[in-house]
Amino acid sequence: MAHQDALISEDILAYLKTQEEKSLLRFITCGSVDDGKSTLIGRLLWDSKLIFEDQLAALSNDSKKVGTQGGNIDYALLLDGLQAEREQGITIDVAYRFFSTDKRKFIVADTPGHEQYTRNMATGASTADLAIILADARKGVLTQTRRHSFIVSLQGIKNVVLAVNKMDLVDYAEDRFEEIKAEYAEFAEKLGLENITYVPISALEGDNIIEKSANMDWYQGPTLMNHLETVDNTSYLHESPFRMHVQWVNRPNLDFRGFSGSISAGIVKPGDEIRVAPSGKTSTVKTISTFDGDLPSAEAGQAVTITLDDEIDISRGDLLATPDHPPAVANQFAAHLIWMTEDEMLPGRRYLIKMGGNTINAQVSELKHKINVNNLEHLAGKTLELNEVGYVTISLDKELPFDPFEENRHTGNFILIDRFTNATIGAGMIKHPLRRATNIHWQALDVDKESRSEAKNQNPAVLWFTGLSGSGKSTIANIVEKKLHSMGKHTYTLDGDNVRHGLNKDLGFTDADRVENIRRIAETSKLFVDAGLIVLTSFISPFISERRMARQSVAENEFLEIFVDTPLELCEKRDPKGLYKKARAGEITNFTGIDSDYETPQTAEVILKTADLSAEEAADQVIEYLKNNDYI
Repeated sequence: MAHQDALISEDILAYLKTQEEKSLLRFITCGSVDDGKSTLIGRLLWDSKLIFEDQLAALSNDSKKVGTQGGNIDYALLLDGLQAEREQGITIDVAYRFFSTDKRKFIVADTPGHEQYTRNMATGASTADLAIILADARKGVLTQTRRHSFIVSLQGIKNVVLAVNKMDLVDYAEDRFEEIKAEYAEFAEKLGLENITYVPISALEGDNIIEKSANMDWYQGPTLMNHLETVDNTSYLHESPFRMHVQWVNRPNLDFRGFSGSISAGIVKPGDEIRVAPSGKTSTVKTISTFDGDLPSAEAGQAVTITLDDEIDISRGDLLATPDHPPAVANQFAAHLIWMTEDEMLPGRRYLIKMGGNTINAQVSELKHKINVNNLEHLAGKTLELNEVGYVTISLDKELPFDPFEENRHTGNFILIDRFTNATIGAGMIKHPLRRATNIHWQALDVDKESRSEAKNQNPAVLWFTGLSGSGKSTIANIVEKKLHSMGKHTYTLDGDNVRHGLNKDLGFTDADRVENIRRIAETSKLFVDAGLIVLTSFISPFISERRMARQSVAENEFLEIFVDTPLELCEKRDPKGLYKKARAGEITNFTGIDSDYETPQTAEVILKTADLSAEEAADQVIEYLKNNDYI
């Protein structure tokens, strides 16, 4: 390595000790394309003499082959490691680098500038203590400068540096720097960004990176490295109320029961009273244990095991907190949400949410508005597309503890996860809890589902017919109901077309409206089942997620998915309403099977191959299943 501390050769243990005791700063570089983010980090590593000898040789060779500096050293290649990045001269993925100086350790994330990679930038910002936002001195504050600044503000990053780069290309002009500074300050004020440091630099030439620039003697502020080494990034965490998510209940033997996790805010000492959320139970800290022994106190950033004086019920996912400043506990909250996948966000669809150590079911109840990240304007919308930001309400299956994100970014954030692919699809920042009306509660009724079912001499159930338009769902469901009626059974049919004349007449056929359509039908079906009826539903219901949601709304044995499996060609040939013909002609959009997907059932109880069955035969097959499984 080009740089070595003398302690490495003289006293390796002392060297390791000094490294361990250094504070750590995580920061990101962000901004528009070609503002010089990768070059800046490469220059920091180069001028700090923190590059291995083999890296120097490889960098020299790569600069001649794929560099953008005419054969001279291209510092950006230290970060742009993907072949596509080198070919295009851009950053695509987030590149992380660790380095240290005599004063501090650093982890830097180089994030992409292109709009389509905004989700990658948001990922890099999620753990950062400081953001360096670059602006090209020739171009000033651009759309992506504003976009990334907005995400930085959403992510709760307290310290921001606006690095006006490429000052060498504007002859190191002070008035140009002041012009960009004023423009950015006006926008930053709208975002609530306060701790902003403005530094004029040339990443390529090294001006104001490590050493003060002789070319800009008019600048009296710190160099970039000096600011990174001295900025305070932890005091607000130590001053905040104590918080620690329980990651593990540590029970190695009968004599020890501790609660392990990383302290996200505040300070704790033996003898301190703590409160457990969501239960609200309280106790006193007995010991603070680590691998190296017990501690007299612990603070934000430390991983510890806490034991208590009392044997109270605490589980993974619970939040230990100070009693006089407890977290919120609720099953609904408002939040800003960054959408991070190609599939649009659909209100009403069920997702998984991960908050702290908890992973439970959740749904976006409502999209209040989308946010134009360029001018912060609120926009109406029903869904969120990739990289869009919205203000939403989230509903959870149970109450969880949390803080508003602006108070504690560690206990106020969450991610949304796709229930089928387990992919992270959204990142959120909690604004405030929402409370249900306290005067609403479940009313106890003397006549319940069991007594209603017994009086009708049947087991209530939902017969959920699904399939393409023209598959014969409504026809078969109608025949099944007639057969059940002739047997003296109590039934009701909810048909896709019929409910759109009343209950769902306000809904169209977008994916978002289809999700809401099925949500309402599932809730209505649940009420019919509670009344002891056999309810038949006939809906295309194209999405697996919504059919699963409908299944989970009733008891496990009360939902039968009946897949009317009819090939698209046969459905088009039948085309009783002429809808396929109109869809092919472009007169109808979002038509299932043509320009909107149908997700084939994977676990249907009954599959009706109507290419080989008449409607009567298909209905008999359903009746036979009901008899064989004691529904009738």
